[in-house]
Parts: sequence; C-alpha cells; structure tokens
Amino acid sequence: MSLSGLFNPRWPGVALFDLDGTLVDSAPDLTAAVDQMLAHLGRSPAGIDRVRQWVGLGSPVLVRRALAGDINWEPPRPKDDALFNDALNIFYHCYGQINGQHAKVYEGVESCIYRLKEHGCRLGVVTNKPEQFVSPLLKRLRLDHHFDIQIGGDTLPQKKPHPSPLLHAMEVLGGTRGTTVMVGDSAADVSAAQAAGIPCVAVRYGYNFGKPVDSLGADAVVDSLAELL
Repeated sequence: MSLSGLFNPRWPGVALFDLDGTLVDSAPDLTAAVDQMLAHLGRSPAGIDRVRQWVGLGSPVLVRRALAGDINWEPPRPKDDALFNDALNIFYHCYGQINGQHAKVYEGVESCIYRLKEHGCRLGVVTNKPEQFVSPLLKRLRLDHHFDIQIGGDTLPQKKPHPSPLLHAMEVLGGTRGTTVMVGDSAADVSAAQAAGIPCVAVRYGYNFGKPVDSLGADAVVDSLAELL
C-alpha cells in the first residue's frame, strides 16, 4: 500500500512519530555529548559522520558503539561493565547539558504536524531516547504542545523494535490498527510497526545505521513529511 499523499481529513486518526532522525536532527547534540564523553575517558573524538550511523537503538547502544569505535560492537565482557557504566553516566550528564542546543527540526515536519492537527489527528512520540531527554528536547524546539503522549526508550519494559510502545501509545490515543500510522527513519521503527500490525512511513533523511531505508519494507518512503499531505 502506498501512503504517499494520503494524509487527509479522514486518515490517519492517530500518528506516531519517532524523534531523532524523523522529527529532529539531533546528531549535532549527540555528537557533542559523545565526544565529550570520549575526551573525558582519554579517547579520540568520534565525529558527527560516525555518530549519525550509530544512533537509533537508544543511548546504551550508542555508548557501546562509541567505546568500540564501530557500529558492530562486540557483546561486553564482565570486566567491561565498569567502563561502560562510567561512560554511560558521563554521556547522560553531557547530553543533559547540551540537549537541544544544536538540534534542528527537519523541513516539512511542522507543516505535516499542523495539517494533521487541523484534521483532528492525535499525535504521539515513540522514541528509543531515554524519557528524561524527550520532553526537554521537544520543549526547546517548541514541538511539545503538539503531542498527546511521549514514550521514551525506558518508559515501558520494552522499546522498539518491540511493538509494545506503539500499541500502548495507540491505545492511549484511542486509535486502532486501521486508523494509526507510524512514521520513522530506521529498521527499529519499521519492524515495530510491522509487529504491531500498523502501516509505517519511513523517511530517507534520518538515521538508519548507514543502510538504505527503501529496503526496509515500509509501506511508503518519503524525502519529506510534506509529501504525505
């Protein structure tokens, strides 16, 4: 099914959005926090090009990848736990101070959101970003008032690609599988939507670990959310 151009007054009734890489380009903030963390540990900076490929599965995975210097990090050994825990705490501290300073809302996002709201659509954010950072980022970018629910990666016991965050948000917002859509940028978003039984729109401009989004099996793939109007 192609969803391109089909956002209209009758559908969808509920729209769930990923945050990083879908609504907001947060890679500059995340890079600054990662590089500060690495500097604190006496390591070389990662840089934005690498961090863009590491984002999408939550902060713990991002920190694991940064410590390994590779997207394909090895499972940790017990002796690595202390280093990882220290690094994660440092990252959280750095990112908490930086969150939203350099991030930008992607072009087409606000026009899409405003049109959906005009149609009476209820909106939610479902992200793998830790919950403590979600609301401050949305508030800083003046997006928070659009969303009736915000679910972070640690809000529920499971996070994407598990379907439970999507199903929970859909239920809270009064949606059904026939009236709800997920909009994201990565394999985690598409897999979660497929497991939840709802259609998914993927954007090409986000973070998908350097892999082509068109190959993920989303119901529609767009270059801008404005294309959906």
